[in-house]
Amino acid sequence: MRYIRYEEKSYGGVLTISRPRALNALNSQVLEELEEALKNLEGKNLKCLVITGEGEKAFVAGADIGEMKDLSRNEAYLFGEKGKKAFDLLENFPAPVIGAINGYALGGGCELALCCDIRLCSKDAIFGQPEVGLGIIPGFGGTQRLARLVGVARAKEMIYTGKNIRAEEALRIGLVNGVYPYENLEEQAENLAEKIARNSLAAVKFCKKAMNEGIEKELSEGLEIENHLFAECFDTKEQKERMQEFLERGKKR
Repeated sequence: MRYIRYEEKSYGGVLTISRPRALNALNSQVLEELEEALKNLEGKNLKCLVITGEGEKAFVAGADIGEMKDLSRNEAYLFGEKGKKAFDLLENFPAPVIGAINGYALGGGCELALCCDIRLCSKDAIFGQPEVGLGIIPGFGGTQRLARLVGVARAKEMIYTGKNIRAEEALRIGLVNGVYPYENLEEQAENLAEKIARNSLAAVKFCKKAMNEGIEKELSEGLEIENHLFAECFDTKEQKERMQEFLERGKKR
């Protein structure tokens, strides 16, 4: 692949969007490669996936304006569909996804970050949905996922004004989970991935599935999803082994 790089790690792997000369902007090829990479990784039983952008300046600075400028209505719809497919795959990736957000995360970059389960960012990271200033709306999920994460009122303010927010403000409103110096960001993301990877692979995946599928449903429906997945854990080898280990440790005390 030209723009997507993948590196295996003990906890799973790191997927890097590598188009630094364009601040990792999302054109059609990047979106297609991202979709292909995620499909290829789905069957690898990763315990955790870290996603980041190449370089110090940008995670992803947005979608490629040069490609979008002259799109027809139908072409714009198809471009949006490419983003939707790739981002849906990321949001529903079987393993937890940690976004290591190194710099600008604007437009499509902010929307990409929203698809991650957990977001860590560098102190100089900047987030925003500036699309209205370009005569368009967020097209890769920003109007939906941002409101669900930070609340409707804050999302409307960000999207209607097109204003950018800095890392500390992103932390305050719950857009990110932690802020770190750039030189420590990768280490922090990998430390978190390692902590997740120490737990049962099946259980963590079921937790993600329960939350993703249940969060927008009525509480009673969400609880039913949770109970089915709770029961499913008891069909796994890990449940048997880990509970037995727990009991044996107790006997030794």
